[in-house]
Amino acid sequence: MSKTILVTGAAGFIGCEVSLILLSKGYRVVGLDNMNSYYQVSLKENRLKRLENPSFTFAKMDIADNSSMLSLFEREHFDGVVHLGAQAGVRYSLQNPQAYIDSNVTGFLNVLECCRKFPVPHLVYASSSSVYGRNTKTPFCTEDPVCKPSSLYAATKRSNELMAETYRHLFQINSTGLRFFTVYGPWGRPDMAPWLFADAILHDRPIKIFNNGNMMRDFTYVSDIAQGVVKVLETGMSRMESEGAVVEHRLYNIGHGKPVNLLDFVKTLEKHLGKTAEKIYLPMQPGDVEVTWADTKALEADFGYTANTDLDEGIKAFAEWFKGYGV
Repeated sequence: MSKTILVTGAAGFIGCEVSLILLSKGYRVVGLDNMNSYYQVSLKENRLKRLENPSFTFAKMDIADNSSMLSLFEREHFDGVVHLGAQAGVRYSLQNPQAYIDSNVTGFLNVLECCRKFPVPHLVYASSSSVYGRNTKTPFCTEDPVCKPSSLYAATKRSNELMAETYRHLFQINSTGLRFFTVYGPWGRPDMAPWLFADAILHDRPIKIFNNGNMMRDFTYVSDIAQGVVKVLETGMSRMESEGAVVEHRLYNIGHGKPVNLLDFVKTLEKHLGKTAEKIYLPMQPGDVEVTWADTKALEADFGYTANTDLDEGIKAFAEWFKGYGV
């Protein structure tokens, strides 16, 4: 019998890609999502259509609903959990902070409690490069202190890491947190820079360049991220199946490891859209940071993982999808 994996946020950008890989590898996948209206639900519905497969079961559910989550875990007996469901977005956390507490803190607590009451060999969960906040040392390393978040979103993600460590200590929950670095690619989110820029360029609207363009981002292609997530999950499950496996909570950066200037990113996008952007230069936004840059040596050493998609290749794929999606 094939193993059953829970993917929360399965109708999301990364969750859909992870689910597709798991299905291609012969797993049975239960995909959970609350289908909220943070951005257009039609995009999430179209992602779910990509997952139509006899081995995929969709559960429309909110991770903040404790009783429903417990019932799901009791019914399914998961062999692994990939927790990607969360309220995303740095800027939106300034407008609706309660949504971040409900989803990212209460929701994550419910996932941990379910893993405690219905033991799962390995939990992989999404953290974020945002936890590095106002750190100025680069590249960012998981050994660096992370006590100066720049947004509530970052604070909730750091709280997830601390909660996971507590549950390892108290209840022997085996988990791995992955700090994602600026994920982009086809089927991305409308609130992220690639989509916002592409939509504006194609519709002859100016794009907003914050901090006057003095921004660096460790852009990482979505399929690279998803492959890394699955590799970490499978390795963790295998370790727990082996005799004498040690229960651990580990943190890793998952990114490309090569930061790109924002203006270079825009130039590459212009090339593949075939249009030049009108640019409005603005000061830094509250909650944002100038640089993200992942030190990925630990992930490479422990899992043999590297992100292989270069920016030109990734932006080309995104631009072709975007034009074809008919936004």
